[in-house]
Amino acid sequence: MSFEDALTAWLPTQRWFAGKGTPIAGLAIAASTPLVQGDPGLLHVIAQVSQGETTDSYQLLVGVRGEVPGWLAHAVIGPGGGQLAPGTENLTAYDGLHDPELTKPLLVAMASGQSIGPIRFGHEPGTHIDPGLDSLVLTGEQSNTSVLFGEEAILKLFRRPSPGPNPDLEVPRALARLGSRHIAAPLGWVEGEAGGDTAVLAILSAYLRAAVDGWSLAATSVRDLYASDSVLPAQAGGDFSGEAHRLGEATAEVHRDLAAAFGTGELPAEALAQLSAQMRGRLEAALAAVPEVRPYASMLRAAFAEVATLDGPVPVQRIHGDYHLGQVMRTQTGWVLLDWEGEPAAPLSERRARSPALRDVAGMMRSFDYAARHQLPGHDDAERVAAAARAWIRRNQTAFCTGYAQAGGADPVKHAVLLRAFTLDKAVYETVYEARNRPSWLPIPLGSIADAGGEA
Repeated sequence: MSFEDALTAWLPTQRWFAGKGTPIAGLAIAASTPLVQGDPGLLHVIAQVSQGETTDSYQLLVGVRGEVPGWLAHAVIGPGGGQLAPGTENLTAYDGLHDPELTKPLLVAMASGQSIGPIRFGHEPGTHIDPGLDSLVLTGEQSNTSVLFGEEAILKLFRRPSPGPNPDLEVPRALARLGSRHIAAPLGWVEGEAGGDTAVLAILSAYLRAAVDGWSLAATSVRDLYASDSVLPAQAGGDFSGEAHRLGEATAEVHRDLAAAFGTGELPAEALAQLSAQMRGRLEAALAAVPEVRPYASMLRAAFAEVATLDGPVPVQRIHGDYHLGQVMRTQTGWVLLDWEGEPAAPLSERRARSPALRDVAGMMRSFDYAARHQLPGHDDAERVAAAARAWIRRNQTAFCTGYAQAGGADPVKHAVLLRAFTLDKAVYETVYEARNRPSWLPIPLGSIADAGGEA
């Protein structure tokens, strides 16, 4: 068996492989750069994978050993073969990220600013990177792979690196220089080539000790409420509204820093008309794809049409772009925003473009809704719990918006038309996504759209 054959069988078993369910028609090693020589050795590999009409490039850090110890057996890919590099013919290839002996040299290379062939390593001025830290691959991430080094740093490896600036490095670097306390400070990075342009291959950031993600905290609050006899979130244990208020404040502070770092602009009246048309276009596509949305078509069309009647202009700036409770962490000192890549399916130019900051606010509104509604199925006291869910959603959405306005963000109450349109537009998108990928979750966005119709 060749290394290509082994890799063809191994890739579909990985959480981060995007082409599950579609046979691999072809696989070729586009580049292989030795980073660590010897046994064990480490190679940076770009594999081009063809499936149907598409070809994607995947990044791998391949370890090679003559004898793979048992604790690395789960990471084995297969025989190395000469396709990787001369001298690997009799070695076994495996996912090198699972080998602390091979990940430490990555820290050394970043700390010293090395270049190895086309691969360049760098670090932020004034940062300290400890090259002696042991590593552990985290299991939670899917589209990328994260490696924890001690309790000091975390490395995110982009499995499908894209050419051009990476917002996940660009934005935290800019915010760190402004002294933002709401980001994980970048420490170092790895760059290479993709599509004839520079591509960020990996980012090393400060690890947030004892941090809990916002989704877990919100879900615990909801669970406590549903387990009580009350429908009033303030009377149940684990009230989340204080944290929602502080998260709103943090979001406004980050938006302020984003405006300072990347500048601002304005959407004129004609651009608002175009935005309204785009929302209505997405709605028509959703109505065709998801029949369950059709009872709410008139209400949704009216909400999106109202955007075109706004006087404007509307301020625009760089935003997060994929903002929800899973993208924020509660640390001992406050809220921290993560994952600045933006909406994964959007082109890079769109993810780096300026947009109304209320788009991020709308994303968090939808996330509060999901946190409450995803635990509704299966409860015996359905009517009481549904009422409790609505109360929890309103309480935390209000707390977030209040904190956001008090910290200097655009007051959502004064921009209710635009915020309502962004929130419903997101919910319409979610109906299509859930219908295609998680049909059992379709009632979540449908329920919020139905409630919005009742409020209209």
